[in-house]
Amino acid sequence: MELVAADLISRARAGDGQAFKRLTEPHRRELQVHCYRMLGSFQDAEDALQDTLLAAWQGLAGFEGRASLRTWLYRIATNQCLNAKDWNIPKFEPPEPTRLGEVVWLEPFPDALFDGALGVPSGPEARYEQTESISLAFVTALQVLPPRQLAVLILRDVLGFHASEVADMLDSTVDSVTSALKRARASLQRRQPAVAGREPPPAPESPAEDAIVAKFVSAWESADLDALVALLTDDAFISMPPMPFGYEGRDVVVGFCASLFGAGRRFDLVPTRANGQPAFGAYLSAPAGIRHGTGLYVLTLAGGRICAMTRFDNSVLPWFGLPRSLPSR
Repeated sequence: MELVAADLISRARAGDGQAFKRLTEPHRRELQVHCYRMLGSFQDAEDALQDTLLAAWQGLAGFEGRASLRTWLYRIATNQCLNAKDWNIPKFEPPEPTRLGEVVWLEPFPDALFDGALGVPSGPEARYEQTESISLAFVTALQVLPPRQLAVLILRDVLGFHASEVADMLDSTVDSVTSALKRARASLQRRQPAVAGREPPPAPESPAEDAIVAKFVSAWESADLDALVALLTDDAFISMPPMPFGYEGRDVVVGFCASLFGAGRRFDLVPTRANGQPAFGAYLSAPAGIRHGTGLYVLTLAGGRICAMTRFDNSVLPWFGLPRSLPSR
């Protein structure tokens, strides 16, 4: 295997694009997910991935093999994302948000693109399960961390790189990495108090999850507010990035849904999955004529109930293979 890799590196350095593709393709998806965790935006992650591959292609002559190719690519990807965050975010510790829904640039990530690409931990020090590490709640909480703390936490606690490896990736020291990780963990814990006390969600696509999803679809499509109330936790929350509006508390969420269903509006839901969670394309029903897509709803589950709904606008529907509209019945 090492001889094959060495041959591919040699050929890629000589300008063989196909050899470079063979070298990097096994890491492409997990690098895309890594960029998504850091940036919180599906589109920005794709841009960062392309910049990473371009930088790797241009800098392959400088790859000395002291670390694995995968580690080298993670170094490039991490720094590409840090550069992007430095461009978009002022260099100061962000204030405490009133609610995590204030991360207005958040975008969903299609489950179909994971395909085993969440980034297999490279060491025993990873603290987060793969499904948790891509959940909307976790990715949202990451976005309010200072950029370098964010990078350190992902590389150490999600991917399991050793402190010395992370220090090398970030041109830093082990002491600096350890300090940044300690601050990042403390900040994440402060920002997610409710999450820590919740029941864990049922396993993805399990009978328990399917039962909750079926009840939600029935309640939503029939505008049955009583059935919806029975499905929500007391602290249920709905957010709608890129709009900075959030609605917290079961009664408030149900009031929002009541206004949505007003004037006899009804919706058809088409199932999909985002961030390891149940999701639905929502289409405004019409007695006769085309049903137009109004957005994508992603459900966050706690035990046997729904603790959050995140609604994204209809521009994200094609990422999930969903049409902008459905034909009339």
